[in-house]
Amino acid sequence: MSEENNRILKISILRFDPNDPEDFPHMQTFEVEEADGMTLFIALNEIREHHDNSLKFDFVCRAGICGSCSMLVNGTPTLACKTLTSKLGVNISLAPLPLFELIGDLSIYTGKWMRYLNQHLETWIHNKEKELNVDKLEERMEPELADEIYELERCIECGCCVAGCGTIQMRQEFVGAVGLNKIARYHLDPRDMRSDEEFYKLIGNEDGVFGCMTLLGCEDVCPKSLPLQTKIAYLRRMMIKTSMK
Repeated sequence: MSEENNRILKISILRFDPNDPEDFPHMQTFEVEEADGMTLFIALNEIREHHDNSLKFDFVCRAGICGSCSMLVNGTPTLACKTLTSKLGVNISLAPLPLFELIGDLSIYTGKWMRYLNQHLETWIHNKEKELNVDKLEERMEPELADEIYELERCIECGCCVAGCGTIQMRQEFVGAVGLNKIARYHLDPRDMRSDEEFYKLIGNEDGVFGCMTLLGCEDVCPKSLPLQTKIAYLRRMMIKTSMK
């Protein structure tokens, strides 16, 4: 794209500072000249540098790894750093992800929700040995199983699947695809000594695996393309088998 033919993007952003009692949610539109290879992350930095340095949004890695820049782009949860403006029209609307605590504008606090989730689901390897022997070698794991576990470990906790989940809109205690993905990961791990029954107590209810309405919203918006619905189906089969014992 030559400079003479660069598009002028009209980016409308939902602005609101919850800490300012005089502020109220409102849309503000900025015009940005599109450049080759421009992402929404770059466009937002252009706005903050040249138009309004008070604009709040988050970023760390700029490579789709940290999950900090998750937001609603034209109503769809995604990462700003991975979204090319060339794939969008000239009119772009941005808003913070719903359900999470709002810091301001596009900046949200996902850590509070994710920390509660990790504590609630006990997302760490449970070994029944009281003392860990650091000199003891781990048992050999088949490469296929290691790859399957690694696939689930690629979750970056960006919150996109939470924002795209219909069940969480109605039941905020639902652990969502991110929580069920974590349970599937630890259930697969042979180093975790928990029984099926112990996993069942964590997610064998309407706030867990049986609350999912299989709308596929989580998998549709996952920026890492994780097999979320496949693992939810796997957990359902495991839970049904466990309940029938």
